Amino acid sequence: MSQPEFEDGKGGVREDAPRFYGRRRGKRLRVQAQGRLEEMLPRLTLPEPGPDERLDPPSLFPSPVREVWLEVGFGGGEHLAEQAARHPDVGIIGCEVFVNGIASLMKHLEAKDPTPDNVRVFPEDARLLMPALPDGALTRVFVLFPDPWPKKRHAERRFINQDNLDQIARLLRVGGELRVASDDANYVDWTLEQLAKRPEFEWTAKALEECRIRPDDWPPTRYEGKAVAVGRPCAFMRFRRKA
Repeated sequence: MSQPEFEDGKGGVREDAPRFYGRRRGKRLRVQAQGRLEEMLPRLTLPEPGPDERLDPPSLFPSPVREVWLEVGFGGGEHLAEQAARHPDVGIIGCEVFVNGIASLMKHLEAKDPTPDNVRVFPEDARLLMPALPDGALTRVFVLFPDPWPKKRHAERRFINQDNLDQIARLLRVGGELRVASDDANYVDWTLEQLAKRPEFEWTAKALEECRIRPDDWPPTRYEGKAVAVGRPCAFMRFRRKA
């Protein structure tokens, strides 16, 4: 697969950009979805920071927020939109490169609040944003139903890896949570293995069976619905940032 270009804001390609694997576009958007995207996204977009730029997360939102959450790869946006509606005093940054998924989020937001003050969308790879955020800036990070990259030779492409966990550990404040969901048994095992290597995190469950029921404060996604429809069990794992 060829490497997509990452713009540096000047029409060039960022030399320090991590390699991205995956789709950026799917089926052509319908007229209504395209119009919604063009109207809403410019107000919500978080521009890509420069290589040495540092951001102040609370200042990214027009209204005061008591804490900031990050969702990596929000898919269709169901979870993000619902969390934003439930927690209007929490700033949520959603990262997603798939244009059709971003358009889906706009639809879900429009149904709740077409001009939310507590949502910012980073339409790029989350790995380009995380280094620009300060230590302890986040209280929750969500990685929900990421691409499992099931082939062994592709395991290094999985988002839950030691390099990204370095960043997440740095960004989460003590007591904050990393939430990971998957319906892929291998990815669940992989996640538990990767987090077991991290002394900064503690798993909030004692056994995997405790993670089979989605917590009430964890809105469902369409990926969960697809898994349930074909009888695949899901795991909803929470890892707390230790002192």
